[in-house]
Amino acid sequence: MNKPRLEGKDRKRTMELTISLEDVCRIVLRAREYDAQVPAVDPDDSSNMADDKAVDVLEDSSNTSVEEELRSMIEDLNDDEQTELYTLMLVGAGDYDAAEWDEALAIVTDEISDIPDALMRTPMLASLLETGLAAFGLDCDGMGTAG
Repeated sequence: MNKPRLEGKDRKRTMELTISLEDVCRIVLRAREYDAQVPAVDPDDSSNMADDKAVDVLEDSSNTSVEEELRSMIEDLNDDEQTELYTLMLVGAGDYDAAEWDEALAIVTDEISDIPDALMRTPMLASLLETGLAAFGLDCDGMGTAG
């Protein structure tokens, strides 16, 4: 399998990824769904939906299947791909810039033991991954919807 050679716009720096852009974008889509979930906060919640006018259905409440699917997608990546995904998130968060990719990759390899769990606890994961991709001139536009 060929490793994609990804060059950022206006950069002489090149990074090689083992994770495909398609996989990153699929994870971004699921992470966006996961990030959008909120706990139910209806103060007038009752045991009968008719009594409280069924307002709870308007909230995008926690859906364990989305969480499980996102976690599974991350866990299905090999160690190198997980490390790259986490490093993209760090670049997106501004902890490192694109020129520090190799350094960030080494730090993640040495210091983060449970990458899937760390990513699942990251607020705004989808946005951070997209910002990380953008730092290299990449995006998920045109990738369509993933199933």
